[in-house]
Amino acid sequence: MMSSPTGRVSVTALTKKQRKEARKMDKRHKANQLRRNKKDLVLTEKRRLGSRDGPPHLVAVVALHAGVDAEAVTRLLRCEGAGGLVREENSVCGVSDSFGLVMPRFKQRFTFLRPDTADMHSLLDVVKVADSLVFVLDSTEGWDSYGDHCLSCLFSQGLPAHALVCQGVSDLAVKKRVDSRRALAKISEIRFPGARLFPLDSDQDATLMLRHLGAQRQRRLGFRSRRPHLLAQQVSYTPNSSEGSGGAPTGLGTLRVSGYVRGCPLQVDRLVHISGFGDFLLSQIDAPIDPLPLNSMTSRPAKQGKEGDVDMQVDHVSDSVASVRVLMKADPARRESLQAEAEVDPMDGEQTWPTDTELLEAEGKGRERSKRVMKVPKGTSDYQATWIVDEEDENGEEDEESTDDEEDEDLVMEESIDGEDLDSQEEEEEEELNSTSDKGGADQRYDEHMDEAEEGEGLKRYREARANEMFPDEVDTPLDQSAKNRFQRYRGLKSFRSSPWDPLENLPADYSRIFQFQSFERTRRRVLAEAAQEEEGAMVGWYVTLHVVDVPPTVMESVQAGRPLVLVSLLPHEQKMSVMHMLVRRHPSNTDPIKSKEELVFHCGFRRFRACPIFSQHTSADKHKLERFLQADAPTVVSVYAPITFPTAGVLLFKQREDGMQDLVGTGSLLSCDPQRVVLKRIVLSGHPFKINRRSAVCRYMFFNRDDILWFKPVELRTKWGRRGHIKEALGTHGHMKCVFDSQMRSQDTVMMNLYKRVYPRWTYDPYVPLPLPWVKGEGTQVPDDFDME
Repeated sequence: MMSSPTGRVSVTALTKKQRKEARKMDKRHKANQLRRNKKDLVLTEKRRLGSRDGPPHLVAVVALHAGVDAEAVTRLLRCEGAGGLVREENSVCGVSDSFGLVMPRFKQRFTFLRPDTADMHSLLDVVKVADSLVFVLDSTEGWDSYGDHCLSCLFSQGLPAHALVCQGVSDLAVKKRVDSRRALAKISEIRFPGARLFPLDSDQDATLMLRHLGAQRQRRLGFRSRRPHLLAQQVSYTPNSSEGSGGAPTGLGTLRVSGYVRGCPLQVDRLVHISGFGDFLLSQIDAPIDPLPLNSMTSRPAKQGKEGDVDMQVDHVSDSVASVRVLMKADPARRESLQAEAEVDPMDGEQTWPTDTELLEAEGKGRERSKRVMKVPKGTSDYQATWIVDEEDENGEEDEESTDDEEDEDLVMEESIDGEDLDSQEEEEEEELNSTSDKGGADQRYDEHMDEAEEGEGLKRYREARANEMFPDEVDTPLDQSAKNRFQRYRGLKSFRSSPWDPLENLPADYSRIFQFQSFERTRRRVLAEAAQEEEGAMVGWYVTLHVVDVPPTVMESVQAGRPLVLVSLLPHEQKMSVMHMLVRRHPSNTDPIKSKEELVFHCGFRRFRACPIFSQHTSADKHKLERFLQADAPTVVSVYAPITFPTAGVLLFKQREDGMQDLVGTGSLLSCDPQRVVLKRIVLSGHPFKINRRSAVCRYMFFNRDDILWFKPVELRTKWGRRGHIKEALGTHGHMKCVFDSQMRSQDTVMMNLYKRVYPRWTYDPYVPLPLPWVKGEGTQVPDDFDME
């Protein structure tokens, strides 16, 4: 810089290159700062878990083989030889084999529980909130068929941090230990690539296992880290009493649930969802004594006094007789509503009396229409001319009448396949059944366990799926009914990709009961950002008691039956109904065809419910073709009426058998919430060329009367060999028609016409899901005799 004659210093101007370098340095510093902040946040969450300021490390012990002893694993993990302090009073409510463990040596505290693997609902609920899983493997086989079924469900739902342990390796000979570990590592490599296998036969092994659990990297699961949740440690129930009925019970009550807050801060004005039972309101949040302190001093939620003093730590002995502290109470003005469906006004669709202005406008338009030019004989007066009717007017009136009649009818399409092929297949099946029934011994015992009705239904679904695979969407035109009436709700499209379709046209009545976002993605980002920045309410790691009001007694009965209770706080709008779309793939273990609108059991995030979904293709276009069956080789979009859930969340689809078992048929993730997603059902009418010329052909068997040909004349035709054309004229009165194509047809070609209509899911949402029986591989196996069917 140089001094000017007046004494002022001139500013050195930066060149363009220097400004560009400065911007690069700023971007690099900003990226490094964001990376450092994320790293610090991950380290803080990891150090807080199991420490004094965070919730205890929740560990679930899951047995993957019927021959392993998971109870012996939990006995070793008590680690009393390494200085661990076991607290039985910190057990999980509803789980018999659970306990709290304080390790002063590691300055960590754990909560261990062993869920019942035979109850799939309990297993999935525990894994949703567990911080770590301990999979117990067999020393020779690893896991059995049911263990593989459990792993499929857990991987699809979202697997937290886990560890693999096996017992009995030390009992083997020294020369066989290496071979056993090598074989077991090869088996576990299929599901857990690169995972370490821990032997667990002594207190020293248990100490190493605990050190690994406390120091291993945690997996972040989006559907639970963005929502406050807790696993019930203590549960009590108080029935409500009605003052107007002399103190008689009303059937509902207040549920008090105690546990550690996990995920993010919990607010008292938000709704809570109890897995398997529905959504409820909170009345207040209390702060009882922490039953699992890390030392003699226990952490309590901070309470700001009148003088500004903050009481953070209270002596454990004196707290045992202290009163429970009320943290916060719900504000009726700010509390969210339980309203799940929109209020429907039945008068919205009624027509009101027109105003004078509308009548004048209609009158003026009528005069304009009445003034038309027409040819009349010479000397005809105006009065006589008004009685002359054009042929176009007659045709127009007939079209209007036919359209009105068609809108009043609602017909459902049925698929049909070749009858001769079906008869031959049925005869072959009967011959096979007769030949097997003649055999005695093992064949008779095999037939005793077979359900003939279920076999018949399976055969029917298989034939429908096979026909749809061989002749996709093809439908036969009925002989006893005109195609114009039969397919009145279908229309032709010039191009499935580019032809317009109004998403607000002819919506069903169920759409008046649901909610819709102007922009679901923008709302999702805003809600999740506000939840991440929330700093009010019960903080993560606090031991609190939630007062849940108007709860049915079945919740307490489930806890008393030995099932865990998982409670999650919902984000805004997550109690409202809408059209949810899920991206699902059919599970490889399922071989039965799954038809559209067939009842399935859904596990979506923390919710589970029953519904009859529809399937459609996963494309980026504005229209999506309906799939009649769940495809095995491609991802499929499953659409259903369900409560709103913000992605991301895992999705599991189960199909319940007649005997009560539930088979895993599909896995995937939540896609979006979009009621305006257009799903079109396609049908294909096929015809056969009768006479072929150079550019034209006479086709038959597509229609069987002249009126149908004239009705569908504007729709474009195509052939299986790629020809395109249109109907030129009808020949005769029996369905023969002359068609023109872009090139000459072949005699073995088939003429086809595509018709489309929009379809919607059925309102079959049911939050009640019956408890499944223990899963057994294959349909011919039986339920164990010692299992209680009730």
